[in-house]
Amino acid sequence: MAIRNRNDIDIQNLLLNIGYGDGCQPPARIESMIDDYVENVYHLVEPSYSYVIRDIMLVQGDCVVIDGPVIFRSKVIARLLEQCDRVVVFLVTIGNRLEEMVHLLAKDRLMLQATVLDAIGSAAVERLADFVRGRIGQMAGVHGFDISWRFSPGYCDWDVSQQNMVFLAMNGDCAGIHLTKEYLMLPRKSISGIIGIGRPDSNVESYNPCRTCNRRDCRGRR
Repeated sequence: MAIRNRNDIDIQNLLLNIGYGDGCQPPARIESMIDDYVENVYHLVEPSYSYVIRDIMLVQGDCVVIDGPVIFRSKVIARLLEQCDRVVVFLVTIGNRLEEMVHLLAKDRLMLQATVLDAIGSAAVERLADFVRGRIGQMAGVHGFDISWRFSPGYCDWDVSQQNMVFLAMNGDCAGIHLTKEYLMLPRKSISGIIGIGRPDSNVESYNPCRTCNRRDCRGRR
C-alpha cells in the first residue's frame, strides 16, 4: 500500500481538500509540491491495522447486535448487515509522524505546505483502508463470499458516538489507536469502520445507500 507517486492516490480528491475543486487547475508550483511530497511521504507513514470478524446475532429495526456483545444503531448499517452472514470491524492508521510534521510546518507559518501534506496524509490512510478491504475481499472470495463497501461511524445516520462500539468490538486490539471522550481517534490519521460479508446472491457488494438519498452536497456521497 506504499504511496510513491500521484497515481497511487485520488489526486482529484486531494486537490479538492486543498481548495481546488470544480475542475480548477492548481499552479505549476503546487503540482510540483504535491509530486515532491507524495514521492517522499513514505518516510512519514507508519501503517498499522487490525480487524476482527464477528457473527451477526440480530438485526431488528435500526439495531444490529453482533457477537461481543456489541450493538450498532443505524438504519443504513442495519439494512446492510441484514443481508450479511458476518461483519468485519476494522481500524487503520498511518501513525503520528506525518501529523507531527504538519504541526511543525504550521508552526513555522508554512500553511500551504502544511495543508498539502495533511491532504496527502488523508489520502494515505484512505489507501491503507482500501488495502485492508482488498485483503478481506480476497479472504472472503476464497470461501465464496462477497464483501460490501466500508462504512464508518459518522456516515449517513450512523452516529459518530458509535465509535465506542467499534472499539469495544476490537477487544483491545486497536492498532495503537486511542479514542477520546469526544469520539476522536488518535493518531488523527486513522479510519475505523465495518465491512459486511455476504453470499453472492445477497447483493451485499452493490449496497449503496447514496442511491436513495437526496443529499447531493454530502462529501461522503458515493
